Order: sequence, then C-alpha cells, then structure tokens
Amino acid sequence: MLPWPNESDGHPYIAIEGVIGVGKTTLARLLQSRLQSGTILEAFDENPFLSDFYGDRTRYAFQTQLFFLLSRYRQQQMAPDRLKQGALLADYVFEKDRLFAHLNIRGVDELEMYDRLYAALAEKVRLPDLVVYLRAHLDTLMARIAMRDRTFERKMDRDYIAALRHEYERLFADYSATSLLVIETDMLDFVRNPDDLDAIEQRIHAALAGVRQPTLPRIAAWDKRLGSRAPKPSPAQEWRTKVQEDTEFQALGDFLALAEAVGRVGGALGQGAAAARAAASSEAASEAFREALVDATRALSALAQSSGIGLSPDHD
Repeated sequence: MLPWPNESDGHPYIAIEGVIGVGKTTLARLLQSRLQSGTILEAFDENPFLSDFYGDRTRYAFQTQLFFLLSRYRQQQMAPDRLKQGALLADYVFEKDRLFAHLNIRGVDELEMYDRLYAALAEKVRLPDLVVYLRAHLDTLMARIAMRDRTFERKMDRDYIAALRHEYERLFADYSATSLLVIETDMLDFVRNPDDLDAIEQRIHAALAGVRQPTLPRIAAWDKRLGSRAPKPSPAQEWRTKVQEDTEFQALGDFLALAEAVGRVGGALGQGAAAARAAASSEAASEAFREALVDATRALSALAQSSGIGLSPDHD
C-alpha cells in the first residue's frame, strides 16, 4: 500500500459521490482496508419515511429530507475527531442533501425552511480533502439498481434517476469547494476485478499527492508578523454579540431536537400500523408512539420559549 502523502498535514478525508446505484458504498467498503481508514456510511435503513417517499415523493419529500439532513449532520460532526485517529472515507458529501431537497421538495415554504436550516448546518461541516465522483450512464445505473434488489428501490422510476443524474452533473460541472477526481465507471467492475480497484486506489493516491496544500499560518500569528492590530470590541459589544449568538444557537438546537422527535413520531406510527396489519400486539408500538409524542411536545415548547413565541391559541 502506498503511504499517504503529506501525512504531517493530517489524515486525509475522502468522500465518494455519485447517483443512486453507481457503487459509492461498495467502493468505500472495498477501499477501507486498503487505505486503512474509518468510514462514514449513510444510514438509509434508519429513515422511517424512505419507503413511503418512493411511493409518493411529493407527499413525503420534506419529512424524508429533513430526517436525512439531521442524520448526515450528526455523522459529519464526528469527522474531525475520527480524523485524529486516521484516514476517513465517506460515501457522500454533505452538499448532496441540498441537491436531493431541491429535486424533491415542492412546497415553497418547506423548501425555504429547509434552505435556512441547511445553511446553518453546512457552516459547521468539515469539507473533505478529496471528492471522488463516480459517473455512469443511465442504463448502467438502472442495471446496478436492479442487481442489488433493495426492497424500496424495486419500483425505482427511470425518469427520477435521469433527473438525479442531471443534477449531479450540474453540481460537479464547476465544483470548486474542494479537490475533485472524476472516474468513469461504466466499463469498471471494481467488485470482481482487482485490477480495476487497484487503478482507482492509485488515482486517489495521485490526486491526494497533487492537491494537498500546506496549512496556512494562523491568523493571529500572521497579524503579529505584519505588526497589524485589529480593533478590540468594547465589553458591551462583546456581551451583546455573545447573547445574540447564544440565543440563535439555542433556538437552532431546539429546532433540531424537535425535528428529530417528529421523525421518531413518524417511525412509531409506521411501526404501529405494521403491527396492526400483522394482527400482532401493538402495545409496544403504542408506548413508543406515546414517548415520541411526549418528546416532540417538550421540544416544541422549548423551541417556542427560546424563540420568544407563545403557543396559546389566544396569543397574538
């Protein structure tokens, strides 16, 4: 195995992206041992709205996307600590969440709410050192989707995959957020052909060797060298800024807690319906629904309080 380039600058963070069915997760798992890396893999099975979404995308798009956004954000928050231990491979970039949201969410108000939340979270997400974009033609993607035979993908709409592929092409046509490596996969079989996997690994090493740059000096140290001195805010200005930031952060945290609780309410409802259809005892499902509903009510009250909004029907 080739050594990582510029190891003194830190361990590399690599994200693999591409349309549904292109092989992102499979490639990440195959490269994990070769690159001696940890992984961040999307948890599709945890989203209680996903199967309903593929049945009715318009109705369930907002719930599905909000759950994914929060799930991906929580995963990405662990990346900096995990990178202290070694290299890291992810099977997505955080930007994909917004790509899917703008493709699927039709409500103007819902999309505006999503965009505001996404913007607040994206600022706190670490960019990968390298994005590997796996490309494939539509026929290839549909064949791979059919081959893996996931239950919720069995009725996958070809037009939806075509639209998704188009959005991915637009995203990476002028991508500049970080370094990008594009790999055409139509003629590759990195699962069965070790030579194909070797070639991809070599291209990743080469890309990292060419794109990793020395760390810029810290701003404080740079200012000292130049002899510059930024004006220091007054104690009153510092206090007002801190209060504003704390209030906004608390409201955002309360909103995230509410969204997560609402997701668990939806999941509990789905479990209850499944238990009823199976003529099984729904006592456990009912208790899970009650607990999720209580948590959602508490989260809603906390959000209202941190935002200074009354929930009484008579409140003006």
